Amino acid sequence: MKIVAADVIVSSPDRNFVTLKITTDDGVTGLGDGTLNGRELSVVSYLRDHVVPLLIGRDPHRIEDTWQFLYRSAYWRRGPVTMAAIAAVDVALWDIKAKAAGMPLYQLLGGASRTGIMAYGHASGRDLPELFDSIRTHLALGYRSIRVQTSVPGINAVYGVAAQPNADGRRYDYEPAQRTPLPAEEDWDTRAYLRHLPGVFEAVRNEFGPELPLLHDGHHRMTPIQAARLGKALEPYDLFWLEDCTPAENQEALRLVRQHTTTPLAIGEVFNTVWDYQTLIREQLIDYVRSAVTHTGGITAMRKLLDFAAQYQIKSGIHGPTDISPVGMAAALHLDLAIHNFGIQEYMPHGRLTNEVFRQSFTFADGYLHPGDQPGIGVELDEQAAARFPYVAAYLPFNRLKDGTVHDW
Repeated sequence: MKIVAADVIVSSPDRNFVTLKITTDDGVTGLGDGTLNGRELSVVSYLRDHVVPLLIGRDPHRIEDTWQFLYRSAYWRRGPVTMAAIAAVDVALWDIKAKAAGMPLYQLLGGASRTGIMAYGHASGRDLPELFDSIRTHLALGYRSIRVQTSVPGINAVYGVAAQPNADGRRYDYEPAQRTPLPAEEDWDTRAYLRHLPGVFEAVRNEFGPELPLLHDGHHRMTPIQAARLGKALEPYDLFWLEDCTPAENQEALRLVRQHTTTPLAIGEVFNTVWDYQTLIREQLIDYVRSAVTHTGGITAMRKLLDFAAQYQIKSGIHGPTDISPVGMAAALHLDLAIHNFGIQEYMPHGRLTNEVFRQSFTFADGYLHPGDQPGIGVELDEQAAARFPYVAAYLPFNRLKDGTVHDW
């Protein structure tokens, strides 16, 4: 079997997606997700101009060899653009291998380690009544674990609050990238946030009881000591995790957070390789690995990262917002089902138009996801439907403090 074609398909149903389709001389095709939110065309160029010419004529079954070739031969390693491009190739090759074997991908990864994949949903509100309504809606949809995000008095726009309007006038919902000429500017006040949030979780616990697993995303906005303060303040409310409490590129910063709180920590959605995690995992400074298959080199790299984490009793919490395409989501689910140290899976349903373009076999029922038993990863691309939705430039927002300083978003 040889690769005879590799096509990069850009489509914007609901939002922009970058999909790689690899075709073999036997007519078997595989799909990979190369979407990088707000910087999609950089991966398109990397794939079309630099990677696709290297794939033609290669044996698609040599997945590890291809991964190492693409990672090492470029000399300039790592980074989100490179790793998203490698991920697209890697997942497409696993899709081909599983289709050729006549099996769902998880069977090639060792078979199922569980019957279903626990998912969490995103509840949010501008005030407590709206937040409570959102939590009840998610519970009615079947979610058994809930991420809680809320507006903060004195701050005009806060990440993750669905009901607040975007700069382009639409609801924020699950897609913060906005189709505006320039990135939208949001404001931030850490002290106001730290004062407000513990009371929100106290109210949620009083309303919904002690059993419901609750999560929260700090979205990189705090310094280490601020993160430590928040983690300690939230301990009475028994969070499942506090996510991205501080920018973790400085891995040693998490030592200070760990010294002051027992709230479980999840880190890594902006990480791209195992190297970003070495100190965090070896010193057990986090509890959950948050990388996405799409941004971390694909199934091959994520399996190695999670095997490393398993040695330290650290679990998976794979990134799964709607800027991960159904292809990337399906790849994550096959990995979730197979690995032993699964923790939880982020799940945000895609929109109607996206589901027209990407035909999916994975399911969500009673709070659990399953990738399905279709050979491969279980996603097919309707190229005619994809062609109806051309690329539209979109930017993620950015933050400024009250004095005008650009801050972490």
